[in-house]
Amino acid sequence: MAYFKHESSYVDDGAEIGAGTKIWHFSHIQKGAKIGERCIFGQNVNVGEGVVIGNNVKVQNNVSIYTGTVIEDDVFLGPSCVLTNVTNPRSQINRHSLYEKTLIRRGATIGANATIVCGVTLGRYCFIAAGSVVTKDVPDYALMVGNPSRQKGWMSRHGHILRPEAAEQKTEDRGKSSELDQRQSSILICPESGYHYELSTINKLRCLDLDEEAPLPPELTQGAKTYDELKS
Repeated sequence: MAYFKHESSYVDDGAEIGAGTKIWHFSHIQKGAKIGERCIFGQNVNVGEGVVIGNNVKVQNNVSIYTGTVIEDDVFLGPSCVLTNVTNPRSQINRHSLYEKTLIRRGATIGANATIVCGVTLGRYCFIAAGSVVTKDVPDYALMVGNPSRQKGWMSRHGHILRPEAAEQKTEDRGKSSELDQRQSSILICPESGYHYELSTINKLRCLDLDEEAPLPPELTQGAKTYDELKS
Protein backbone atom coordinates (compact mmCIF):
# COMPACT_ATOMS: atom_id res chain seq x y z
CA MET A 1 0.00 0.00 0.00
CA ALA A 2 1.61 3.22 -1.19
CA TYR A 3 -0.39 5.41 1.20
CA PHE A 4 -0.85 5.46 4.99
CA LYS A 5 -4.18 4.70 6.67
CA HIS A 6 -4.67 4.76 10.43
CA GLU A 7 -6.17 1.54 11.77
CA SER A 8 -9.32 3.38 12.92
CA SER A 9 -10.12 4.64 9.41
CA TYR A 10 -11.92 2.97 6.49
CA VAL A 11 -11.13 3.00 2.79
CA ASP A 12 -13.85 1.36 0.70
CA ASP A 13 -13.06 -0.95 -2.17
CA GLY A 14 -12.97 1.02 -5.39
CA ALA A 15 -11.42 4.17 -3.90
CA GLU A 16 -8.21 5.34 -5.59
CA ILE A 17 -5.53 6.90 -3.39
CA GLY A 18 -2.16 8.22 -4.53
CA ALA A 19 1.27 7.52 -3.12
CA GLY A 20 2.32 9.36 0.02
CA THR A 21 -1.20 10.30 1.09
CA LYS A 22 -1.98 10.00 4.83
CA ILE A 23 -5.42 9.26 6.28
CA TRP A 24 -5.67 9.77 10.02
CA HIS A 25 -8.04 8.72 12.82
CA PHE A 26 -11.73 7.87 12.27
CA SER A 27 -11.86 8.95 8.63
CA HIS A 28 -13.81 7.32 5.80
CA ILE A 29 -12.96 7.32 2.09
CA GLN A 30 -15.95 6.04 0.12
CA LYS A 31 -15.95 3.94 -3.05
CA GLY A 32 -15.29 5.77 -6.27
CA ALA A 33 -13.36 8.60 -4.63
CA LYS A 34 -10.17 9.56 -6.46
CA ILE A 35 -7.42 11.10 -4.33
CA GLY A 36 -4.02 12.23 -5.55
CA GLU A 37 -0.55 11.99 -4.06
CA ARG A 38 0.85 13.51 -0.84
CA CYS A 39 -2.53 14.52 0.57
CA ILE A 40 -3.26 14.69 4.31
CA PHE A 41 -6.65 13.95 5.84
CA GLY A 42 -7.01 14.78 9.52
CA GLN A 43 -9.27 13.22 12.12
CA ASN A 44 -12.93 12.51 11.33
CA VAL A 45 -12.86 13.33 7.61
CA ASN A 46 -15.40 11.89 5.17
CA VAL A 47 -14.78 11.80 1.41
CA GLY A 48 -17.90 10.94 -0.56
CA GLU A 49 -18.45 8.67 -3.51
CA GLY A 50 -17.09 10.06 -6.76
CA VAL A 51 -15.25 13.00 -5.20
CA VAL A 52 -12.09 13.97 -7.10
CA ILE A 53 -9.14 15.40 -5.16
CA GLY A 54 -5.76 16.43 -6.62
CA ASN A 55 -2.24 16.28 -5.21
CA ASN A 56 -0.91 17.87 -2.01
CA VAL A 57 -4.36 18.69 -0.60
CA LYS A 58 -4.58 19.31 3.16
CA VAL A 59 -7.90 18.54 4.88
CA GLN A 60 -8.13 19.38 8.56
CA ASN A 61 -10.30 17.71 11.23
CA ASN A 62 -14.08 17.28 10.96
CA VAL A 63 -14.56 17.98 7.25
CA SER A 64 -17.01 16.16 4.98
CA ILE A 65 -16.41 16.37 1.23
CA TYR A 66 -19.62 15.34 -0.51
CA THR A 67 -20.34 13.81 -3.90
CA GLY A 68 -20.16 16.46 -6.60
CA THR A 69 -17.03 18.14 -5.26
CA VAL A 70 -13.87 18.49 -7.36
CA ILE A 71 -10.73 19.74 -5.61
CA GLU A 72 -7.59 20.61 -7.55
CA ASP A 73 -3.96 20.48 -6.35
CA ASP A 74 -2.59 22.33 -3.31
CA VAL A 75 -5.96 23.17 -1.71
CA PHE A 76 -6.28 23.72 2.07
CA LEU A 77 -9.56 22.92 3.85
CA GLY A 78 -9.59 24.30 7.40
CA PRO A 79 -11.03 22.59 10.49
CA SER A 80 -14.80 22.00 10.44
CA CYS A 81 -15.38 23.87 7.18
CA VAL A 82 -18.62 22.86 5.46
CA LEU A 83 -19.23 21.79 1.87
CA THR A 84 -22.69 20.98 0.50
CA ASN A 85 -24.12 19.38 -2.66
CA VAL A 86 -27.83 20.30 -2.75
CA THR A 87 -29.10 23.88 -2.61
CA ASN A 88 -32.61 23.02 -1.42
CA PRO A 89 -32.40 19.77 0.61
CA ARG A 90 -35.53 18.10 1.98
CA SER A 91 -35.56 14.87 3.94
CA GLN A 92 -38.67 13.68 2.06
CA ILE A 93 -37.27 14.27 -1.44
CA ASN A 94 -34.50 12.17 -2.99
CA ARG A 95 -32.17 14.36 -5.07
CA HIS A 96 -29.26 11.91 -5.39
CA SER A 97 -29.29 12.35 -9.17
CA LEU A 98 -29.24 16.14 -8.83
CA TYR A 99 -26.10 16.74 -6.80
CA GLU A 100 -24.57 20.11 -7.71
CA LYS A 101 -20.91 20.52 -8.58
CA THR A 102 -18.55 22.55 -6.44
CA LEU A 103 -15.13 23.24 -7.98
CA ILE A 104 -12.24 24.33 -5.77
CA ARG A 105 -9.38 25.47 -7.97
CA ARG A 106 -5.69 25.04 -7.36
CA GLY A 107 -4.16 26.56 -4.24
CA ALA A 108 -7.42 27.80 -2.69
CA THR A 109 -7.77 28.08 1.10
CA ILE A 110 -11.02 27.61 3.01
CA GLY A 111 -10.75 28.81 6.62
CA ALA A 112 -12.05 27.11 9.76
CA ASN A 113 -15.85 26.89 10.05
CA ALA A 114 -16.43 28.52 6.66
CA THR A 115 -19.41 27.29 4.62
CA ILE A 116 -19.38 26.83 0.86
CA VAL A 117 -22.86 26.65 -0.67
CA CYS A 118 -22.79 24.15 -3.53
CA GLY A 119 -22.74 24.99 -7.22
CA VAL A 120 -19.94 27.56 -7.01
CA THR A 121 -16.34 27.75 -8.23
CA LEU A 122 -13.59 28.97 -5.93
CA GLY A 123 -10.81 30.50 -8.02
CA ARG A 124 -7.11 29.71 -7.92
CA TYR A 125 -5.38 30.78 -4.71
CA CYS A 126 -8.46 32.50 -3.33
CA PHE A 127 -8.71 32.78 0.45
CA ILE A 128 -12.00 32.21 2.29
CA ALA A 129 -11.71 33.70 5.80
CA ALA A 130 -12.73 31.69 8.86
CA GLY A 131 -16.48 31.59 9.42
CA SER A 132 -17.38 33.07 6.03
CA VAL A 133 -20.37 31.85 3.99
CA VAL A 134 -19.73 31.67 0.25
CA THR A 135 -22.80 31.75 -2.00
CA LYS A 136 -21.30 32.85 -5.34
CA ASP A 137 -18.26 32.18 -7.53
CA VAL A 138 -14.99 33.57 -6.19
CA PRO A 139 -12.27 35.13 -8.41
CA ASP A 140 -8.66 33.94 -8.45
CA TYR A 141 -6.66 35.32 -5.48
CA ALA A 142 -9.71 36.99 -3.90
CA LEU A 143 -9.92 37.44 -0.11
CA MET A 144 -13.52 36.71 0.95
CA VAL A 145 -14.89 37.69 4.37
CA GLY A 146 -18.27 37.62 6.12
CA ASN A 147 -21.79 36.21 5.80
CA PRO A 148 -22.61 36.36 2.99
CA SER A 149 -18.98 36.71 1.97
CA ARG A 150 -17.73 39.85 0.24
CA GLN A 151 -14.37 40.46 -1.36
CA LYS A 152 -12.09 42.51 0.91
CA GLY A 153 -8.90 42.45 -1.13
CA TRP A 154 -6.42 40.16 -2.85
CA MET A 155 -4.19 37.44 -1.40
CA SER A 156 -0.84 36.23 -2.70
CA ARG A 157 0.08 32.59 -3.24
CA HIS A 158 1.81 32.79 0.13
CA GLY A 159 -1.39 33.88 1.88
CA HIS A 160 -0.69 37.59 2.44
CA ILE A 161 -2.81 40.61 1.62
CA LEU A 162 -1.40 42.24 -1.50
CA ARG A 163 -0.68 45.96 -1.38
CA PRO A 164 0.53 48.46 -4.01
CA GLU A 165 4.24 48.49 -4.67
CA ALA A 166 6.13 51.52 -3.33
CA ALA A 167 6.30 54.13 -6.09
CA GLU A 168 9.97 54.88 -5.42
CA GLN A 169 11.09 51.28 -5.94
CA LYS A 170 13.39 51.07 -8.93
CA THR A 171 12.46 48.95 -11.92
CA GLU A 172 15.97 47.54 -12.12
CA ASP A 173 15.77 46.41 -8.48
CA ARG A 174 13.00 44.00 -9.29
CA GLY A 175 14.16 43.02 -12.79
CA LYS A 176 11.03 44.25 -14.59
CA SER A 177 10.67 46.20 -17.82
CA SER A 178 10.04 49.94 -18.00
CA GLU A 179 6.60 49.08 -19.36
CA LEU A 180 5.69 47.74 -15.93
CA ASP A 181 6.79 50.99 -14.31
CA GLN A 182 4.17 52.77 -16.41
CA ARG A 183 1.53 50.49 -14.84
CA GLN A 184 2.78 51.11 -11.29
CA SER A 185 -0.68 51.58 -9.79
CA SER A 186 -1.78 48.10 -10.92
CA ILE A 187 1.22 46.22 -9.51
CA LEU A 188 0.86 44.55 -6.11
CA ILE A 189 3.62 42.81 -4.18
CA CYS A 190 3.72 39.88 -1.75
CA PRO A 191 5.66 40.79 1.42
CA GLU A 192 6.95 37.25 1.91
CA SER A 193 7.96 36.05 -1.56
CA GLY A 194 8.52 39.41 -3.26
CA TYR A 195 6.44 38.18 -6.20
CA HIS A 196 4.66 40.83 -8.25
CA TYR A 197 0.99 40.63 -9.21
CA GLU A 198 -0.81 42.64 -11.86
CA LEU A 199 -4.39 43.79 -11.35
CA SER A 200 -6.00 44.33 -14.75
CA THR A 201 -8.56 46.95 -15.69
CA ILE A 202 -11.20 44.19 -15.66
CA ASN A 203 -10.38 43.42 -12.01
CA LYS A 204 -8.50 40.18 -12.59
CA LEU A 205 -5.26 39.38 -10.83
CA ARG A 206 -2.32 37.35 -12.12
CA CYS A 207 1.16 36.63 -10.88
CA LEU A 208 3.90 38.12 -13.05
CA ASP A 209 6.76 36.06 -11.63
CA LEU A 210 5.37 32.52 -11.68
CA ASP A 211 2.73 30.73 -13.72
CA GLU A 212 -0.39 29.80 -11.74
CA GLU A 213 0.11 26.13 -12.60
CA ALA A 214 3.80 26.03 -11.67
CA PRO A 215 4.91 24.76 -8.24
CA LEU A 216 6.67 27.14 -5.89
CA PRO A 217 10.47 26.96 -5.93
CA PRO A 218 11.75 24.87 -2.99
CA GLU A 219 13.31 27.90 -1.30
CA LEU A 220 9.89 29.57 -1.10
CA THR A 221 7.97 26.65 0.40
CA GLN A 222 9.21 27.09 3.98
CA GLY A 223 7.72 29.97 5.99
CA ALA A 224 10.19 31.97 8.07
CA LYS A 225 8.04 34.78 9.52
CA THR A 226 4.53 34.86 10.99
CA TYR A 227 1.57 36.57 9.37
CA ASP A 228 1.67 39.37 11.97
CA GLU A 229 5.36 40.03 11.28
CA LEU A 230 4.66 40.55 7.59
CA LYS A 231 1.20 42.14 7.50
CA SER A 232 2.44 45.69 8.02
